[in-house]
Amino acid sequence: MVSHSAAVAASVAELAAGLAAGGGATAPVAPAGGTADGGLGTSSELIAAAAAAVDRGAGVAVLADLGSAVLTVKALLAEGGDLPGDTRLVDAPFVEGAVAAVVTASAGGDLAAVEAAAAQAYTYRKV
Repeated sequence: MVSHSAAVAASVAELAAGLAAGGGATAPVAPAGGTADGGLGTSSELIAAAAAAVDRGAGVAVLADLGSAVLTVKALLAEGGDLPGDTRLVDAPFVEGAVAAVVTASAGGDLAAVEAAAAQAYTYRKV
């Protein structure tokens, strides 16, 4: 979960894991929020460390909140080497997509299923 805020990234990761748990094990989730010095922004080092922390060899889905978070992930993907193999930036709403992704991964879904579930969150209606 990549956010401009460490608190937001951690909260979304906690929410998604908590809702996915349902009494069972959850897929690994890691926040990458803010800058290395604790400020608002994004850090390629924090993103790479979070991706490495959750990598179990089946691919890593990355969700990002806003513009430069997306651009930072895209730059890391373009450069290659800093992110685990088969890391994907998922185009999905940050909170709803995170929950859908973690629930799907925790149920045993592969990376394509996780990405599809997260992206489908764009269609969730609230009224």
